Amino acid sequence: MEQESKVTESRFLPKESLTAILENFSEDRKIRTAGRFMAKRVMGKSIFGDLKDESARMQLYVKKDNLGEEEFKVFKALSIGDILGIEGSLFLSKTGEKTIKVEKFWLLSKITRMLPEKWHGLKDVETRYRQRYVDLIVNDEVRKTFKTRSKIIGQIRKTLDDKGFMEVETPMMQPIPGGARAKPFVTHHNTLHTDLYLRVAPELYLKRLLVGGFEKVYEINRNFRNEGISVRHNPEFTMLELYQAYADYTDMMSVTEEIISGLVTSLHGRDEIPYGDRILNFKTPWKRIRFYDALEEKTGINFRKTDIREAAGKLGVDVSPESEDVDILNDIFGIKVEEDLWDPTFVLDYPTVMTPLAKAKDDDPELVYRFELFAARMEIANAFSELNDAAVQRQRLEAQKDMIGEHKEIDEDFLMALEYAMPTAGGLGIGIDRLVMLLTNQSSIRDVILFPLLKPEKHKVTQEEPVP
Repeated sequence: MEQESKVTESRFLPKESLTAILENFSEDRKIRTAGRFMAKRVMGKSIFGDLKDESARMQLYVKKDNLGEEEFKVFKALSIGDILGIEGSLFLSKTGEKTIKVEKFWLLSKITRMLPEKWHGLKDVETRYRQRYVDLIVNDEVRKTFKTRSKIIGQIRKTLDDKGFMEVETPMMQPIPGGARAKPFVTHHNTLHTDLYLRVAPELYLKRLLVGGFEKVYEINRNFRNEGISVRHNPEFTMLELYQAYADYTDMMSVTEEIISGLVTSLHGRDEIPYGDRILNFKTPWKRIRFYDALEEKTGINFRKTDIREAAGKLGVDVSPESEDVDILNDIFGIKVEEDLWDPTFVLDYPTVMTPLAKAKDDDPELVYRFELFAARMEIANAFSELNDAAVQRQRLEAQKDMIGEHKEIDEDFLMALEYAMPTAGGLGIGIDRLVMLLTNQSSIRDVILFPLLKPEKHKVTQEEPVP
């Protein structure tokens, strides 16, 4: 016991969090904790203050007679934002507030830059993103959002593990970027003297694992796309991608509903949740509409029997001369249909030309077994009945390469893997960042990514004055 009491400023290990202290409160109980000093109210020979850790905030009480004159002076001189180790006992204040009577304290880290002003906090949006560490200190709701994000990912893992899926890892640096139409980031490996690409999707590697005999696999992965930045797009983003042998896209709908509705109920305790000024209803089963049917309903045009560019002109949708028909069709769908998709809705049966990795429908080969899930006007998930015919897959990839009009190397190793026979399968991708946006009522993807990519600063960020 004597050895344990010898504590220096270089090591102070708290025994309890503030939440644990509050939940197990009993007067006169001895405690040992640590946190950030966040408020100070000097009242003659007494000081009240607030201590804050990751879990909670709690009142401190310091009395000159308890600490002694010198230690009281030191405590009185502490700055808001200092990190302290505290030993003391518990009591209820005159107002009934649970309080720690400080008997010993250690200054574990000294703040040298002033925190944002108490009542206004850190409000500038760009500064919040660039200085997320300050944002987390002063904005409790921000910290709550990221703790919720962690819970969401943990619950997704548990759901899939319980369903017999195996978590795997696939390469983030790939010799050929595949699995999605997207512009990759390029890097170079010096030892191998070769260019590599940060992955745009893990799909082709996960399918190789199906060939190898794993029947239920998933990866919660980081993907990288060298494209635009917006409130819904960050060049580095998180995806859940899973594959199940012998399943199809209808099975993937069930998995999607189970994962997301389970999260909604777990986090909110009901099927309806707020998003902006709307209420979203996640009661299953979710609405299902077909791609071309939804377009015709909104525009009055049968897009399977019309010139896409002419239709775009009639609808007032601007298109560039370089745009492919498939991109124009996707843009029209986004403008005319997606804008009204608030409650979760599965959009089914996309054009084959849009989806080279999905299996064509038996009764209509111009369409594929594919769905996208939309909610709050955002695409949240994408799923296929996977194409597993090596010859057809080659034809599709060759056609896509010609359509794009630029050199895009075909992944011959992936095609060779298919020649060893991949079982029929369903595949699903869910955008974790957008899902967290929905479940935490955030309008910008930057509010659910701890360190979003930002434009370089044109000038040095104005800093607060150092703490005197």
